[in-house]
Amino acid sequence: MTVNWAEFEGAAPELAAFGRGRLAGRVSYLATVRADGGPRVHPVTPQVGGGRLYVYMEPTSPKGHDLHRDPRFALHGGVEDNDGGAGEFIVHGRAELITDPHVRAECDSLASYTPRERYILFELRIERALGTTYSDDGPIRKQWRSESK
Repeated sequence: MTVNWAEFEGAAPELAAFGRGRLAGRVSYLATVRADGGPRVHPVTPQVGGGRLYVYMEPTSPKGHDLHRDPRFALHGGVEDNDGGAGEFIVHGRAELITDPHVRAECDSLASYTPRERYILFELRIERALGTTYSDDGPIRKQWRSESK
């Protein structure tokens, strides 16, 4: 079962706040599944707002083709340096193409940049999330998983 960002935030507020800081408006890496079943990794700038986690992309982007065919993804907001920087956040789930013009307008108004009209928009719905920070004693991990139905 996937949930939107607001539902994730309600279930795991501390982890969601950490994730927002690592993802929102920052370059992150989106992993998708190619047609041959192999992985593909793309830089994206995820947006968090209005209870949603979403990404814009060119309509001809390979990542968009991948998500149309197989909606599974992983999104990684990486560390800032070799010492682990401010930590890292990974979310796994399924992407849904946003076609509703009202939802698109809301997302456009919340974005950290002005998306081009031609861009397509996907909401990234969450199945599980992992946040990791690093200390001298080693990694500290916090996990969350949506409940299966």
